[in-house]
Amino acid sequence: MECHSADIKSISTNKTILLVGNPNVGKSVIFSLLTGKYATVSNYPGTTVEISHGIGEIDGEDMTIIDTPGTNSLLPTSEDERITRDLLLNQGDVIVQVGDAKNLKRTLMLTLQLVELGKPMVLVLNIFDEAEKIGMKIDIEKLSTILGIKVIRTVAIKKVGIEELITAISRAKKPEIRLRFTKEVERYLSEATRYVDRFCALSFLRGDETILDYITQKYGEGVAKLIKEKLKLDPLISQYIQREIAEKARKITSLVVKRSLKSITYMELFSRMTIRISTGIPILLLVLYLTYLFVGKFGAGVLVDFIENVIFNEYLNPFLKDLIITYLPIPLLQELFVGEFGIITLALTYAIAIIFPIVTTFFIAFSIMEDSGYLPRLAMLLDRVFKKVGLSGKAVLPMVLGLGCDTMATITTRTLETKRERIIATTLLALGVPCSAQLGVLLAILVPIGPKALFSVFGFVFLQMVIVGVLASKILPGDRPDFILELPPLRIPRLKNILYKVYFRLKWYIIEVIPLFILGTLILFTLDKTGLLLKLQNVSRPLVEGLLFLPPETTNIFIMGFLRRDYGAAGLYSMASEGLLTINQIIVGAVVITLFVPCIANLLVIIKERGGKTAAAIVLFVFTYAFLAGGVLTRLLTLIP
Repeated sequence: MECHSADIKSISTNKTILLVGNPNVGKSVIFSLLTGKYATVSNYPGTTVEISHGIGEIDGEDMTIIDTPGTNSLLPTSEDERITRDLLLNQGDVIVQVGDAKNLKRTLMLTLQLVELGKPMVLVLNIFDEAEKIGMKIDIEKLSTILGIKVIRTVAIKKVGIEELITAISRAKKPEIRLRFTKEVERYLSEATRYVDRFCALSFLRGDETILDYITQKYGEGVAKLIKEKLKLDPLISQYIQREIAEKARKITSLVVKRSLKSITYMELFSRMTIRISTGIPILLLVLYLTYLFVGKFGAGVLVDFIENVIFNEYLNPFLKDLIITYLPIPLLQELFVGEFGIITLALTYAIAIIFPIVTTFFIAFSIMEDSGYLPRLAMLLDRVFKKVGLSGKAVLPMVLGLGCDTMATITTRTLETKRERIIATTLLALGVPCSAQLGVLLAILVPIGPKALFSVFGFVFLQMVIVGVLASKILPGDRPDFILELPPLRIPRLKNILYKVYFRLKWYIIEVIPLFILGTLILFTLDKTGLLLKLQNVSRPLVEGLLFLPPETTNIFIMGFLRRDYGAAGLYSMASEGLLTINQIIVGAVVITLFVPCIANLLVIIKERGGKTAAAIVLFVFTYAFLAGGVLTRLLTLIP
């Protein structure tokens, strides 16, 4: 997403409060408490990728509160960091910096950059209980005196310190602390501040050429050119500034923090085990196996069997079919609702009886993993593997999110540092990461056949992702990304957090996804009645029958898969249940529907995030690769007894 100043200015005309901080420090929790508006709260970095804003009452006055994407620096290296920087420049009557109390030095490095904006501030040291557990004692009053702003300790998930924060916001003042740099840096700054403010001058000296866009907008193009000429970009100057910020943060930390020795807890010991190769891989395999049992066996097996076969097929569908035939004596409308491509018999049966129980169990499992803090540890564990395909361990997060929804996962790729990384991650998401509903349906199809089918499908899909990733890393220009990730505390998931996450994700599914199932059914119904569906089957015969050895009716599931990936998987499930496919055909169909082009919603997001040309190239590649890979697999399976 490209975030222009005009877009940012339109967020609010009220007095605004900006919540700013490093990733995974609890901004979204505090946002929810201040506004009463839910924002996705997760125990891993990169959660807030869209700008959330709501109204909160501060000292009797309604104010707009904006939850910004997590940032490690006001020198932007990714799109989400630039969004935060631009918000700070264009919005914010008060800045509320939320920091992790355990990582005070890192928090203060951002504080020392924020003070240069010269806006009223409050510093929130969140997760204070975790800091105390590891033996940290922070002198809050002394820190407040040094910075010249109010410092509040909070444990947001327990609502500790929120009332004090609200009071502090109403009394927020500009910081008194200011950094002094080397003589050479100060000379440059003195010259530049004749034309622009100190923050803009510092940003440019640190190597941020994107600040020139803001300077042009605020001061004029002539001033921007003058600054570019006056302040010669010298890498050493940038290093001096960064070194001074880090040293100042270190000194302040040493003045206000005392540490006492604490014994290592069982949770800390287990946390270390999750990121070591020798113990982390077995733990990962156990997590995957438990997820498989809960989602694949219980969700896609027990729940789907009961809801589809008992509730829908035995009671609900026959009752509704009789009702519609009795009271709606128009054959065309009867077919529309309860025919082969009926809204009730196809769309709602697929969406509620097959998909809903699967996504529910997946959302529960996924929420447990993210709230526990396991996902960033998974990123640390798999960093070396991901580097082989041109990505860093940070890309684990979009990939895991893709198992929930590829559309949202594609948005989170903006947290990756380089354009090369973002393109590779987007391509791999579009190619081979099945969303939760599609994954669950595939498990429901493959588990009864046996482990051979299961490993054939997912092993082959994984191999294709590795091949494509390695090739993309060789072809696309750019350096390998660095990997820096702050590990949140590993904790026992909180039931309230899990229920919140599952509730809002299921709400999203009902509001956003089920209408797409109905739309897809209407399109199939129209294509069938106009004869276009048969024509599409005939046109695709060389691909579907000739290349993949699948029956022509399989064309329907590919059309459905373009509308929604899980919709196509549900069509494959239906054909398999009716005995219309052999085991080899089920395996090939499952692979191709997984590698097939992304659904409409994901396609639109790819266009938004990567641009039309890149999106078109990704879709064309994925479509071609899916059918070629399917053709290769078809012939391999004929050779295997």
